Amino acid sequence: MGKQVPQEIESRAKKLKDELNYHVYRYYVLDDPVISDAEYDELFRELLELEEKYPELVTPDSPTQRVGPPPAEGFKPVRHRAKMLSLGDAFGEGELEAFGKRVAKSLGLGVDEIDYVCELKMDGAAVALTYENGIFTVGATRGDGEVGEDITPNLRTIPTVPLKLMLEEPPEVMEVVGEVYMPKDSFERLNRERLEEGSPPFANPRNAAAGSLRQLVPAVTAKRNLSLFVFGILYSTAEIPPTHWEILQTLGKAGFKTNPNSKVVRGIAEASEYCKRWQKDRSSLPYEIDGVVVKVNEVTYQRALGETSKSPRWAIAYKFPPEEKTTRVVDIKVGVGRTGTLTPVAVLEPVVVAGSTITHATLHNEDEVKRKDVRIGDVVLVHKAGDVIPEIVKVITDARKGDERPFTMPKKCPVCGAEVVREEDEVATRCTNIACPAQTFERIIHFASRGAMDIDGMGEVTVRELLDRGFINDVADIFYLEPRHLYELPGFKEKSVQNLMAAIEAAKDRPLHKLLFGLGIRHVGSHMARVIAANFHSIDDLIEAREEDLLEIEGVGPKVAESIYSFFHQEENLKVIEKLKKAGVRTSEKMLEEKNVPLKGKTFVFTGALEDFTREEASEIVESLGGKASNSVSSRTDYVVAGKDPGGTKLAKARELGIKIIDEDEFKAIIGRR
Repeated sequence: MGKQVPQEIESRAKKLKDELNYHVYRYYVLDDPVISDAEYDELFRELLELEEKYPELVTPDSPTQRVGPPPAEGFKPVRHRAKMLSLGDAFGEGELEAFGKRVAKSLGLGVDEIDYVCELKMDGAAVALTYENGIFTVGATRGDGEVGEDITPNLRTIPTVPLKLMLEEPPEVMEVVGEVYMPKDSFERLNRERLEEGSPPFANPRNAAAGSLRQLVPAVTAKRNLSLFVFGILYSTAEIPPTHWEILQTLGKAGFKTNPNSKVVRGIAEASEYCKRWQKDRSSLPYEIDGVVVKVNEVTYQRALGETSKSPRWAIAYKFPPEEKTTRVVDIKVGVGRTGTLTPVAVLEPVVVAGSTITHATLHNEDEVKRKDVRIGDVVLVHKAGDVIPEIVKVITDARKGDERPFTMPKKCPVCGAEVVREEDEVATRCTNIACPAQTFERIIHFASRGAMDIDGMGEVTVRELLDRGFINDVADIFYLEPRHLYELPGFKEKSVQNLMAAIEAAKDRPLHKLLFGLGIRHVGSHMARVIAANFHSIDDLIEAREEDLLEIEGVGPKVAESIYSFFHQEENLKVIEKLKKAGVRTSEKMLEEKNVPLKGKTFVFTGALEDFTREEASEIVESLGGKASNSVSSRTDYVVAGKDPGGTKLAKARELGIKIIDEDEFKAIIGRR
């Protein structure tokens, strides 16, 4: 028997749980926190201390339970309260149109008289979550649709899984369905870490998400940065809303994260337009999708249409072009990156994957080639998702004829001929020549890329010409180029010279995190660059920093700290930084504070597709002018910028709160780019 819990302690614990769950919802679902991380940590520690003193206070809805229990021995079976049906597929407009005609005929209506809800089809792992009197009790995989595996401890670690519903009168029992996914940046970071530690990378985010959910150690799942979108109610003791759109709104009010790009359309023709739009724009999303799910909106119509033994007749999955196809490896070449890393690249027989022709696929490193046993002449399965570099998923060994040739890593750099080395604790093979032309070229390309300094017009052909003519030798030289240099390049006329000079001038004012990422510091990706810039507000601060100062930052480990310290203590790098300063490149966030920042204190939310900017570009412009770009509408939002096909949820919330809604032209006027 545990000690009696005093009433005031029990009340305080309940209040802390409710507050913490609310703040998790604000942070992860609404992207609109109302307290600082430090304040959240303080509340969390208080609750943890109370639960350690009084174990009777630990309940399934406690935020402390997200960290996960000890390793499980296996996964128990869980029977769903209703069958999780799979969806029929539509490949192309013709099959989608045929689906619309079948639905209309069955309901005795015209094809343009039916409302559909279009939802992005997440490329993740389907799950079902059960809530009893508002408390999350059981989470399971889809399994065979009737029986799944109990992965409750792992699902608890996902911040977008509410442990308690935000409803005053929750149903006695409710089972909701959704998709767990891994964002693209998390997937790329995970694979980098796996390669560094010598583990094989995941083939795609879907496999990574599914593998993360089936960990016997929930703490491993917790580190994978998974998220969840819910899209339906499988079972409920309460009355189901009359339309699917209202079901989504109800789920949102209950505390779940629903996809903000979902949309109600009239008729199958509008649904087809939605599918075509997202087939084109899918790469702009921070997660992978493989199609669009089109559902009849009216629940009474859904019931009238019914279902087959496998799939509902009122919904269909419009599938985008396949992202995996087989082809043959013609050769394996070795490229040299900006850090000197030698990367084997498969030269492929051209094949169309996800709408683009693929001729090359990365093989990462020597160990990966051996693990997959890729040989010259092999038939292989190639995967490509959006803008992600194509990869070889596996070798079709049954197709081998016996004349395939194994690959061996060269002993000398294929570009400069210098010796190559491979450290004992690394998977990477590196060129030892710091003056290797391939490294210089790749560093400059990286520096000028959109994710870094975003110098439009500074592409591979231009950089190669500038290097060959001796006009640039490092990244800082870009800012010393004059029009006379550019006029000597093939194809450069007055307009193209003006455009590139303007792009170079604009790049001088990029945020510090862009410059840090652009410098190509080993182990410092775009996310880590933001973390570093948030803690060290200038390059000078970083030059003065000790390794132990860097290690105090959350997320910075010994490898990263050593790499940053080493970079800022190399004479060659300090010379480049000094040249950047003299050229007028911003190396301190304090310089931003001293400038005119017209959008300081203003928050913008973007919805729909913009014509002249990607959403990331528009957000960066806002931030460069002192404002904030958010993903969700709240009372703190100042403007909602509505592009083509805007999301109805954001616009409705903006109107409800009286927030100003503007179009792209008005946005351009505000930022001075009309």
